[in-house]
Amino acid sequence: MFVAVALLTVAVAVGAGLALWHLRATDGGASGPPALVGALHGVIGAIGLGVLLLVLRGPARGVAAGVGSFGTTAAWLFGAALLTGIAVLMRRQRVPAVMIAIHSGFAITGYVLLLAWNSLGS
Repeated sequence: MFVAVALLTVAVAVGAGLALWHLRATDGGASGPPALVGALHGVIGAIGLGVLLLVLRGPARGVAAGVGSFGTTAAWLFGAALLTGIAVLMRRQRVPAVMIAIHSGFAITGYVLLLAWNSLGS
């Protein structure tokens, strides 16, 4: 579980940096983030999702605290974030902010559920 949380935390941190970099580029005409950094962010997130899926195959967690389904829901949201992230990466010219907002909305919601599941699950 620790590895999944750590990898997804790194992916979220890199994603926040990418979002700020993208906003700065659209505001002042600077160049946007390189595709390689976005791809690295995606690879780390995909590996984290894979580890989370392995954790979900183990014993049930968090049922007594009412967060038993948070892990599965987080995995679905991270999957949606992965798919929308691929769409963002494939569209390298002028990525609309709404695409990034949808991607980050999925990822942030999944991350919050993952943290709740990790902290309240036993």
